[in-house]
Amino acid sequence: MNQDFMPALEAIEKEKGIKKDTLFEAIEAALISAYKRNFSSSHNVKVNIDRETGEMRVYSYLNVVDKVTNPHHEIHIDEARKKDPLYKLGDVVELEVTPKNFGRIAAQTAKQVVIQRIREAERDLIYEEYIDREEDIVTGLIQRFEQKNVIINLGKTEAILAPSEQMPGETYKQGDRLKAYVLEVKKTTKGPQILVSRTHPGLLKRLFELEVPEIYNGDVEIKAIAREPGNRSKVAVFSRHKDVDPVGACVGPKGNRVQSIVGELKGEKIDIMEWDEDPEIFVARALSPAKVLKVEIFPDNKSALVVVPDYQLSLSIGKEGQNVRLAAKLSGWKIDIISESRYNEKIEEEKSEEGENLNTDTEDILFNDAVEEEYEETAQEPEDGNIVSE
Repeated sequence: MNQDFMPALEAIEKEKGIKKDTLFEAIEAALISAYKRNFSSSHNVKVNIDRETGEMRVYSYLNVVDKVTNPHHEIHIDEARKKDPLYKLGDVVELEVTPKNFGRIAAQTAKQVVIQRIREAERDLIYEEYIDREEDIVTGLIQRFEQKNVIINLGKTEAILAPSEQMPGETYKQGDRLKAYVLEVKKTTKGPQILVSRTHPGLLKRLFELEVPEIYNGDVEIKAIAREPGNRSKVAVFSRHKDVDPVGACVGPKGNRVQSIVGELKGEKIDIMEWDEDPEIFVARALSPAKVLKVEIFPDNKSALVVVPDYQLSLSIGKEGQNVRLAAKLSGWKIDIISESRYNEKIEEEKSEEGENLNTDTEDILFNDAVEEEYEETAQEPEDGNIVSE
């Protein structure tokens, strides 16, 4: 190896982050192949590179036997003892077999293999870095478009934003900076494949963790998220400390924290409400910004009947049912909404039906009593003056 060999390895280690030991192992493996190919050898050989000087030597390993059947792998005991009288049957003799012209040939042959090993090592490093970032946020620049996929440059590698993970109505331009949620990191022959999303609820959660210190340090917890990407989201938060307002912490002074997230999501509206373990309270809050008068819970089928003022009916349902749909997803309860006037009508109808049933029952009772009374009188007043009994 030439005098530039060791400095080159040190430069690669520094710039690429690949340890010199990894490079040495790759080079030694490449040189073994080069030796066997160029010198038509099937010997059991080993290449050793001095870690300090870079000097290279090739060694052949032969088993000591009393009868040689394969000279490429065996050596007679008499020949072995010429090198060292202490050798005995079954020992392994190490012989240096470095060819004089091997340096140039080996360097040329090993170069391509070494480059390939370096690429593989780089890919492994990238994979190890990003596999730990699954379910986290990455930031990159939009580099190009492949069919309908958006390719994002993350620096050391690229991420793929598939059409199914793109926000409806969001436009992407080359050079734009973008935050995305890491869905999955796959190990492929061409290197790690990083799949990201702009629609996953996890993106919204991570953005809140970045913007709200109280969430990051654990004082405030995000309990649930319901999201219709690019349009509207609902976030339920809970405070572990009584003196910390979870909603206020997420909104921030003058709304700057939530507005920063809204800006990142290109204007997606975000409703924030306090989580409660009582489903009646939580369902009512989930329908925010609509006002709720009453919530009736039916645990058997996990449904809730919500009563709202007449003028709040449209708001509670939302455009194309969006508000109630998100509230149901957030709370985990099926929600039926009814206006106050309609609810009162139903109550009156039920009372009326109960009253009719009560009147019918009363009439039946009076009629039966009258019949019984008449029967008793008839029984006590027989036609011939005698007492008649059944």
